[in-house]
Amino acid sequence: MRWRPAARLVLLCLAFGFCSLLYAFSHRGDRNTEQETPTSLPRRVGQRTGPRYGQSEERYKIPVNHGMEAMHLAVVACGSRLEETITMLKSAVLFSRKFLQFHIFAEDSLHYDFKTTLNGWTFPEKFKYTLYPITFPTENAAEWKKLFKPCASQRLFLPLILKEVDSLLYVDTDILFLRPFDDIWSFLNNFNATHIAAMAPEHEEPRIGWYNRFARHPYYGKTGINSGVMLMNMTRMRRKHFKNDMTTSRLHWGDLLLPLFKKYKLNITWGDQDLLNIMFSHNPESLFVFPCQWNYRPDHCIYGSNCHEAEDGIFVLHGNRGVYHDEKQPAFRAVYEAFRNYSFGNDLIHSLLNPLELELQKTVHTYCGRIHNLFTKQLTKTIEDLYRRQSNVR
Repeated sequence: MRWRPAARLVLLCLAFGFCSLLYAFSHRGDRNTEQETPTSLPRRVGQRTGPRYGQSEERYKIPVNHGMEAMHLAVVACGSRLEETITMLKSAVLFSRKFLQFHIFAEDSLHYDFKTTLNGWTFPEKFKYTLYPITFPTENAAEWKKLFKPCASQRLFLPLILKEVDSLLYVDTDILFLRPFDDIWSFLNNFNATHIAAMAPEHEEPRIGWYNRFARHPYYGKTGINSGVMLMNMTRMRRKHFKNDMTTSRLHWGDLLLPLFKKYKLNITWGDQDLLNIMFSHNPESLFVFPCQWNYRPDHCIYGSNCHEAEDGIFVLHGNRGVYHDEKQPAFRAVYEAFRNYSFGNDLIHSLLNPLELELQKTVHTYCGRIHNLFTKQLTKTIEDLYRRQSNVR
């Protein structure tokens, strides 16, 4: 019949079209698979991952800033440390030249206030932040949390949690940057092949040192180290095999923390800082020591000035012992309140530096107040340099 050739032609066309669609769909699936493979590779069987942290690693992915060389800053905030932490972050943002990525570990009750404040800072070209819950390894979690101050030992686990971060500056909440963050970050370039971290000494004067007089455990150097400002190459920290006094075998960072804690928990006074002192006492070649003006504390002036490097000015102020909030060291409190009260956009000389100088003149009855020029020497230069850079841009 005449319709049969036409029917065969129609069927042939339909079959050809159906095959073309199948071919197109199959190649589209190939392209999707190629794009997803780098981020969806399964974990190797038996791969070590350090302590387990529940679901926090999946819930809090670190944002990737393409085209930006970020400097990473981490802080741990619990209890009443919100305002102190915000003031510290403000000082970091004020003077930094390069982009900042904040990693803020805080109790859940503080997250809303952090978001409200930081989202109100209207210069996204300067920084981004990620909020994380406070998390400890499931084994001995309660003991880790209450070690020394609430949540302070979280810093020990940063290399294991922030696996995508190469280098990081950890600071306590009571830190203020009096010169650009970039300058302490640049110490990473001074690391030799064995350095994995940088900290300042706990004391410059052994006669008033804590560790050399009272410690019941090993400590770094002559007077120990202070961990309130800790610059880390975390890639190296994760790779290193650490010498220790528990086994002849060298251990990775994640494998060393718990045995060290169990051995010394009855002998440590300053919590995680003591554990770091023990670790670096056995691995001294791994520590880069920076001068005391990068971690200037009340101990440097309450008995007379003993941080000689600070004659060039204080670079990073550390108000430990709660001196920002009492009357014991009014010079430290004056600096903190000047930064706390400063509002972004206001003139730094009239709204920050000048009020601070007036308040510092009221503190000369204390040892720290008598050298109050050290508290503003570097800050003055930092503000002048900032305005000079801004005028050059114009």
